[in-house]
Order: sequence, then structure tokens, then C-alpha cells
Amino acid sequence: MPVKRTACTRDCPDACSILVTVDDDGRAIKLKGDPDDPVTKGFLCERTSRFLYRQYASDRLTRPLLDGQPVSWERSLDVAAENLLKIRSESGPAAILHYRSGGSLGLLRNLSDYLFESFGPVSVKRGDICSGAGEAAQELDFGLCDSHDLTDLEHSRTIVIWGKNVHTSGPHLLPLLLRARERGCRLVGIDVLRTRLAELCPEFVQVRPGGDFALAMALARVLFETGRADPEAAGYCDHFQAYRELVFSRTDWTAEAGVSPEQVESLARAYTDGPSALLVGWGLTRRANGMASVRALDALAAISGNLGVAGGGISYYFRRRASFDIGFIPGRSARGLSEARLGHEILAAQDPPIRMIWVTAGNPVSMLPDSQVTREAFHKSEFNVVVDTHPTDTTDCARLVLPTLTLLEDEDLVGAYGNHWVRSSSPTLAPPGEARHELWIWQQLASRLGLSDLLEGSVRDWKRRILRPPLTLEALDQGPQPRPDAPRVLFEGRRFPTASGKVNLIHQMPGPTPRPDQEFPLQLLAVSTPRSQSSQWSVDHDGPPLVSLHPSCGLQDGLKARLESRRGWLDVRVRLDESIHPEVAFMPKGGMLRRGNCANQLIAARESDGGGGAAFYDEPVRVVAR
Repeated sequence: MPVKRTACTRDCPDACSILVTVDDDGRAIKLKGDPDDPVTKGFLCERTSRFLYRQYASDRLTRPLLDGQPVSWERSLDVAAENLLKIRSESGPAAILHYRSGGSLGLLRNLSDYLFESFGPVSVKRGDICSGAGEAAQELDFGLCDSHDLTDLEHSRTIVIWGKNVHTSGPHLLPLLLRARERGCRLVGIDVLRTRLAELCPEFVQVRPGGDFALAMALARVLFETGRADPEAAGYCDHFQAYRELVFSRTDWTAEAGVSPEQVESLARAYTDGPSALLVGWGLTRRANGMASVRALDALAAISGNLGVAGGGISYYFRRRASFDIGFIPGRSARGLSEARLGHEILAAQDPPIRMIWVTAGNPVSMLPDSQVTREAFHKSEFNVVVDTHPTDTTDCARLVLPTLTLLEDEDLVGAYGNHWVRSSSPTLAPPGEARHELWIWQQLASRLGLSDLLEGSVRDWKRRILRPPLTLEALDQGPQPRPDAPRVLFEGRRFPTASGKVNLIHQMPGPTPRPDQEFPLQLLAVSTPRSQSSQWSVDHDGPPLVSLHPSCGLQDGLKARLESRRGWLDVRVRLDESIHPEVAFMPKGGMLRRGNCANQLIAARESDGGGGAAFYDEPVRVVAR
């Protein structure tokens, strides 16, 4: 039976190469990681390993639906174009919102922006709920957000994994970490949850929810007090003295972080036994002080002397778009609406109000904070179009649903945000029914909007157009290629692309971190799991979700209960787990309203302190027996 290769385009840092075994009837029967991919190395995460469940799910969208009824592509696109033209004529293009998210990270999805900018420009989302706060932090501190090459971990004497659950959100880091441990590298884990990372790291510190900034300040204070800070740091860091004064402005950093002075001292010794690499997870930025927390870690990396040296660095994100040229898309918009507060901003929009929403690669009703308000905002809009592969909370709010391709049927380019490799995805299966590539959808729509020539060309034509030389499509057809400009050691020689050429150290105290109170004594953490890619689950999960609590909560294991916040409530079942911090209520993210397990309906819509991130993890909750 033939085996075909493609690449995973879902929102995951690894962007794996996948080998798909196809039977004589054209049906995929097995998925395997490509052993020749230097990152994938023959294995896939649990989510993608189980993707055939989703590929052949009975609710797969295969025909356009208008008001819930199957219609032809000609009819559906005519209706979409009529509404776009009508609303633009009556209210202007700002009355139309184009929402594009990360349901697919294929670079060709940017062409939807090109279409709607050329037609309008229309309104778009502003900010990034996933990594916006951290990216903004590193761009401010260093001038760009990028990372050392993964292979540079071979030179590290210590690796600190801070808030990064690699078993779930970066499984292809695990072989590198295991090899590092085998050669004697010291592995240190820091997280709110005692994840499986604790099995990997001889030293593991469980920090209080929201305590990452305080822990970074506590560590910096120890470095200064014990003379472990780099004596040359003042020469390559701006605001050095102001930062030092901030570090010494409080004596209770350890108490705020919820750790002991002995743990801080041990962490300081480990981190300054360099060179030391700091791997930062995306979850710690999903708080009101998320940007400040990453800036505090950036400063720690700087004053410890771990920037610009082999085996050092601080890794938050890899520049996944650096190998692609999308400069022909100006990035214009009529206005930007905060993604973190999208429902509220749609409802508040005036002059003109939002009358139509087009959704590309996203399920915002489920995945944004305050899901009930987001759903209300979508229902208020006159005409919504959602392009997707399966029904979601957002397709439930659409008058027109257009079926598109899964990652096994799609063709695109993908740059990873967890490594420096570029991959090309190719169709391994024929799509069912009338599902179509999104480029075809946009081309057909463009011809109806008077923009026939805008997106002319085949998928491969566009792949060639957006690839930056010296990368070629022919080379990518043979397998993944390294990003040509990727540094092995970032900021080598301690040269930083900031205005001054120096690190811009944080030197002001962020706002207070929201904390639980007597009425709502827990903080809700709804985080990624091995079985779900955001709201794309690889197994059925109808019914009350499990909420994991520390046994000190006083409730019984298996208890039917109600999880309540000031926004609403969910029926849940309690699971007791000693790995959970006593101040945390833990549940999986990505549940949907339609299934009764959407954590985001409990979470207020608040932005982080920069980058347009969302404060998902600051919501106080309580668990009440039913």
C-alpha cells in the first residue's frame, strides 16, 4: 500500500512530517512520524496519532450549508458575495469583520487577509491570545523574538524548563532533553502544575499561580546578593540600575511566588552553573501580567550572562514566518478589535456596527474568553460565514458554512514555532463530498467581488511565490529544509537589534496579579491536553468535564459538583490529584458550549499587559457539591 508524506499544519510548535499509509480504496489506515525528519524522528504526538478519528468522524462537513440546508457552491458563494457587496455599500467595509486564527498554520491562509484587505480593508482582530504577550515582551527587550537552534542545547550545562509542559506542548523536545540528561546536563522544571516534567527533572519547583514574575525577581535578587550576576551585564543592558532597584524593592518575592528561600537559592546555583538555557512555556503569558513575566525572565537571562553564548539563551518562540515573503499583503485594516475581548468589542462597535463576520481557521466562540458574550455577538451579526471541516460552536452561529480540507487533504507551507525547519504539506487523500481548498474558495469569491485577478494561480504557484530564496518548492517536496537565516546562537557577540543595541531591561513594577478570594478561593487553569488541539479533540468528550483539585479541597473524588465563577457555572465531576496546586482548579481547554464543557464561558474577557494576549488563567472560581 502506498505511503505518502505531508506535514501537520495544526497549531503546534513541532510542525511534524507525517507518513500516511493509504489502502487500495484511498482510505488512510495509519499515521506515523517521518523518521527522516530531523525533529519528528519517527513519532507523532497523541493528538495527531489519533487524527484518523477526526478525519472519518460522522459529522464531517462535506457540502455548503445555508441556514442549515445543503446548497451548491455556486449558490453559497453568490449569497456570500451579495452580502459582502451589500454591507460594504450600505455601511462601509468596516462593518465586515474578517477573523483568522490558528486552526491551520499554513502560510497560504494569509491570502484570506489579502482578499479582504483588497476588498475593504475590513475590520480584523487585534492582538494574539496565544503568544502575543510573550512575543511583545521579547521584541521590546531584544528587538526580535526568536530562539537558539534546538541542537544548541547540546552545549548547555543546565536547562531550565519554565512553565512548559513538553509532554503535551512540545513532545519532540523530549529526546533532546533525555540526551542532555544522559550526558550530565542538569534539568530543572518550574510549573504551577506538577506535570510529567517532574519525572524528567531531578529538581522541580511548583510555583504559585501567577507567581512567575515574583520568582524571577527573587532569583535575580539572589544573583545580585551572591555576586553571581554577570559583572559585564551593565555594559550590554539598558536600565540596569533601575532594574536592580526594582529587584531590591521588595523582600517578599519568595513568599509571593509560593516557594521557599532554599528552593530559590538552589535554582540560582543551577541557573548560574552555565551556560544555561531557559525554555519558556506559553501558558505563563496568559495572565494579566503575562508580558511582564516574560520580561522578568528575559532580564534574568541577561544579567546571568546567558545571552549570546552557546548553550544559553531564552527560548519562547521561533520566527516561523521568517522563510516566507508575504510583504505584498500591506496589513491594512479599517479597525482592529481586541481578540481577547472580541465579543464585547463586536457588541460595542458603532459607526458602523459589525454586520457580517467571516471566520477563517478558527472557532472563536469556543476558544475566546467569555464564550457566551462572543456567541451573543455572533448572533447579533446579520450574516456570518465560517469555513471549517467539522461543526463547532462558531458554525452554530453561522448562516453560511463552507466545507474545507483537513490536514491530510490540504496543501500548504508551514514554518514551525518550536524549531527552525520549514515543511511543505501535500494532499494524501481525496476530500470527501464537495470540500474544497480554501484558495479555491477565495478565488471563486474574488471573481464575484470584482477582484478576479487578485488570487490567480494554482496552490503550487502561490507556494513558490511566498517562499523566500534560497528555499525552493522542489527542495521542500523532498523533505523539510532548515530556515536559511536561522541562528545557531541568537544574539551572538551580544548584539541586539534594539535601538540602542542593548537589552532593554524591565524596570517598572507590573500591575497586581489577580488572586483568589474567600468567595472564589481557586484559580481556574484550563490548559492543553495530549488529546486535544485547542477545540479539535481526538476522542469524544460529551458530558460533564473532570475538574482536578488537590485533596486538601475537602471534596470527595468522583463527586458531582458545579464549577462556578462570577461569569457562570458548569456541571463537573471532581477528580482528586496531589499534583495539582492547592490554589488551582484544573480542567482541559478546548471544550465547546454545544457539548457542555466550555471552560471559557467562565472566564472574563481581559487583555494581558501587552501584545493583545488574554488573561485566561486569572479567573477565580469555586467548586460546590451538587
